[in-house]
Amino acid sequence: MSFPLFSAFGVEIEYMIVDAKSLNVSPTTDRLLGAVAGEIVSEIELGDIAWSNELALHVLELKTNGPATDLTRLPQLFSEQVQRANTELAAWDARLMPTAMHPWMDPHRELQLWPHEYNAVYEAYNRIFNCQGHGWANLQSVHLNLPFQGDLEFARLHAAIRLLLPLLPALAASSPFADGRNAGMLDYRLQVYRGNSRIIPSLTGEVIPEPVYSHAEYESQIFQRLYRDIAPHDPDGILQQPFLNSRGAIARFDRGAIEIRVVDAQECPTADLAIVAFEVATLQALVNEQWTGWDEQSQIDTAQLSSMLFDVARDGEQTVIANADYLRQWGIAEKRCSAQELCQHLVRELRLDETVWAGPLKVLTTQGPLARRLLKAVGDDVPNGLFPVYAELCDCLAANRQFGV
Repeated sequence: MSFPLFSAFGVEIEYMIVDAKSLNVSPTTDRLLGAVAGEIVSEIELGDIAWSNELALHVLELKTNGPATDLTRLPQLFSEQVQRANTELAAWDARLMPTAMHPWMDPHRELQLWPHEYNAVYEAYNRIFNCQGHGWANLQSVHLNLPFQGDLEFARLHAAIRLLLPLLPALAASSPFADGRNAGMLDYRLQVYRGNSRIIPSLTGEVIPEPVYSHAEYESQIFQRLYRDIAPHDPDGILQQPFLNSRGAIARFDRGAIEIRVVDAQECPTADLAIVAFEVATLQALVNEQWTGWDEQSQIDTAQLSSMLFDVARDGEQTVIANADYLRQWGIAEKRCSAQELCQHLVRELRLDETVWAGPLKVLTTQGPLARRLLKAVGDDVPNGLFPVYAELCDCLAANRQFGV
């Protein structure tokens, strides 16, 4: 069953399982799922929220159990499942840790792949790409699935998503550390994500998807190219499925949805869902042609959008956007403004400051994304500053509160 534009939402949030004392990654997702289900399974449905595994054995995904129609209920629903998972994990002196990257994990030494159901897919990825690197083993994100019906709705939604993607790290960056040091980018997860399939670059493309606006075009220009490029490495055809597409937003015509994948996981569900609400509101405005028409939106160059995305991934809200054509899509007549000013403009323009999301969005648009606050809290002595800050982040997740508030 497909849903029309903006009538339902699918949200997925990934968390790390870590040792409660050392905060080192703990590859125990199978033990957790087995304890709750009574046997090791890859997914458990627990009312409105489901739990599932991911490629790495230390990652747990919480997701809406089917399409949700009310975003305002989701922070509490996700928080309840975080608390339940933490209660179960306490039996093994483990807990959930938020954010998009573990700050000192050694992926070459510590990665363990999920060894159970669906393992053949993970083993195929590992054989072809060697998953012992940050781009596979150490990244947690929030995926937003938005529905569409038919090519017209797909075209309008896809054009809007392409425009929004470069701006999102200004709100959502949460990965400024890796290998126990400052990574040099606020959203380092996007940098390692971009390079995780470098031997077959078409899988990720420029992260920003191409300007393709029908099912037939997407099939011929994207899917068939991916399957052709992977075929010499995948003789059994295990990976020649739509999930092979690794762009920052991927079309799932089998589900009638587009999945947005560029958003870093935050410190608590309230922050995650505030960013989701921002995504939904801005995309609705674009689709409704609040500032410019679809004809103009759909023509913005992919390379320009990709360059902007990684500028914002590096510098976050402080990035100066000097692309007048891009700014015009958001109703800004000036030739340049900061990413922070653009986000603040959209919150006001869309009246998000008059909603339940006003509080968490105010933190994100005035204090900067979580990565900015983490850099400030850790300070110059990064090796000694990481542990207490990330221990507090675990507490923030358990209590569903924003960091530094």
